[in-house]
Amino acid sequence: MLLNIRLLIKCINFVTMNIQAILIILLFAAAVFYIGRLMYRNLFAKKGCGENCKCGVDFSNIDPEKNFK
Repeated sequence: MLLNIRLLIKCINFVTMNIQAILIILLFAAAVFYIGRLMYRNLFAKKGCGENCKCGVDFSNIDPEKNFK
């Protein structure tokens, strides 16, 4: 039991002495995760558009002047 208390005190001392380094490491890990997620979503994006997109429709036969009043 005494050994566990000593170990706990050492861990607490380690954390309090290195809190800045721990925060920087956590912040860096979060930034790497965020950039990795952005790259993954950009590289493996869905092909094509959503349901209401008309990008696959041929608009070459439509007269634009006819639609404006």
